[in-house]
Amino acid sequence: MAPALPLIFLLMIAAGVYSDDWGVSYSSKYICALKGSSVIMSCTYKYPPGYKIKKVFWTKFIEKDVEPQDLFNDPEYSQRIQYLGDKQQICTIRLNDVTQKDSHEYYFRFITNITDGRWIGKPGVTLDITDLHVESPESVTEGDTVSLTCKSTCNLSDRTTFIWRKNTQSLTERNNKLLLQSVRREDAGRYSCAVHGHNLTSPHVDLNVKYSPKTVSVSMSGSGEIVLGDSVNLTCSSDSNPPVLNYTWFKENESSSVGSGQSYSALQSGFFYCVAQNQHGSQRSAAVSVTVHHRSSWYIMLGITVGGTIIIIIFIIFIILFIIKRERMNRRSAIKENETADRCDDTYTTLDLKTRSSDDVYNTITPNRKMVQ
Repeated sequence: MAPALPLIFLLMIAAGVYSDDWGVSYSSKYICALKGSSVIMSCTYKYPPGYKIKKVFWTKFIEKDVEPQDLFNDPEYSQRIQYLGDKQQICTIRLNDVTQKDSHEYYFRFITNITDGRWIGKPGVTLDITDLHVESPESVTEGDTVSLTCKSTCNLSDRTTFIWRKNTQSLTERNNKLLLQSVRREDAGRYSCAVHGHNLTSPHVDLNVKYSPKTVSVSMSGSGEIVLGDSVNLTCSSDSNPPVLNYTWFKENESSSVGSGQSYSALQSGFFYCVAQNQHGSQRSAAVSVTVHHRSSWYIMLGITVGGTIIIIIFIIFIILFIIKRERMNRRSAIKENETADRCDDTYTTLDLKTRSSDDVYNTITPNRKMVQ
């Protein structure tokens, strides 16, 4: 039986069975990594003295009687994998920009210069790739305590630091749980999470905070003063989530409602207010005043206004006519004065005797009957 022992030993080495002189040791046999990150798989290996390393590589498939494929020759890995080890005892690699397709078990393989002097580190390193998502309650009501959780499909390191964002604003929480106590409507928004030092951000979730009606108010068309028989339209508005189900109208000092719906037509004087209600509560508005005038009073006021306007118009017309008449009189006086002056000039010319003889004077005076008159 003694001669058969060396053959058994060689078969054990060739099959990759553990030996004190052969082996691969991984620093971690399970790694959970974020999508898009870089992963380092650290390991060391050993082999008997006197052997020399001819080739080292990593692989992800092991098939019986088939030489494993070198990841450095795989197009899916060749541009993303980096060997950080040597050909002595370090076999660490870095895999960049990992995706869900990289979730596999990986093994380190080395080949020496001795026939059948090769080894594969089995079991290897299991790599799980995860993304992030935020887990939140489906329904939130104002005043509730809400917990949002940043979830992954595998367990990240305990030293992982989380980052939370609301809309575009960063929050101070650094755990994978975000606790919101006594939620307010202002807490509604889009929440997402990420891991410090990584670019991956979870898809956002919308936190929809439901609350009873707030800031209920009444607006009216016009001044609120109407004539008997007419109406003024009142409109009720509010801020609520979900929207208001019922609007009810009341007149102060009256116990029963006077109308329903978002709009109400008031036909009488008084103070009116509305109450807005949804599934989470109700709120009333401040009252607005509506004044109704009788038509007789309105006609009197209208008559006074119209009569006063007519008197003013007549007075203005009288003044304008007076001014026009006065202008005409002034023009006539000016014309008469001019005519008188012209006549005096003609008389003087007619009686000018300096250069004329007595006969000429006589002839001149005699025919001028108009001047004698």
